[in-house]
Amino acid sequence: MRIIIVRHGEPDYEKDCLTPLGRLQARAAARRLQDEGIREIFSSPMGRARETAACTAGLLGIRQVQLLDFMHELKWGSADGTPVFADGHPWTIADELVRRGWDLNDPDWPEHEFFRNNTVTAACAAVAREADCWLGGFGYRREGLYYRNTRSDDAQYSIALFCHGGSSSALIARVMNQTFPYVCATEHADFTGITILRLDRNPGSLCIPSLEIACDARHITGLTAAPSPAS
Repeated sequence: MRIIIVRHGEPDYEKDCLTPLGRLQARAAARRLQDEGIREIFSSPMGRARETAACTAGLLGIRQVQLLDFMHELKWGSADGTPVFADGHPWTIADELVRRGWDLNDPDWPEHEFFRNNTVTAACAAVAREADCWLGGFGYRREGLYYRNTRSDDAQYSIALFCHGGSSSALIARVMNQTFPYVCATEHADFTGITILRLDRNPGSLCIPSLEIACDARHITGLTAAPSPAS
């Protein structure tokens, strides 16, 4: 099975929808994905992700976009009002940890002073739990660090997941056995950036997903929104 992870298009965060440029990006992403053999489409419940997903669903003739509540954008900040570095912004924190020479692959990252009291830590743990349940529904059962293919067939197919920079980083960290700070520092997806993970299709296999492509946004190169007409 292939999991195609797509970040939403350029958003109007206040209205939780796409900007005119974001809609152009979403249509470009749909054209980019039309030959990927997508069988099902999933989306964060947030408006900007659903609007992006709808473009691909419409082009492919997929009637239902299935919502995954656990893939909404992550919240960060102090869990109890005590100040936390950079207001808990995980990408700024990851950059600062690199500057200080801290090992981003340290499995005890949730206990670091920048994350211990940060709401994003619990949010990442929730994504990890729910992602394992979701993958289990496709026949990939978590065993320790890896996934056992419990399916009875070796059919290859693709699903698409439209979501956000934070929640996709948390999901990728879980399934690829990387830490969340490491993914934040190394995988910066542009709007409608595409990352593809492939799980072993052979029944009974124990695997870690293969990374086919990461943060591909070539389909939006040169896109600009038309200027608004003068009033």
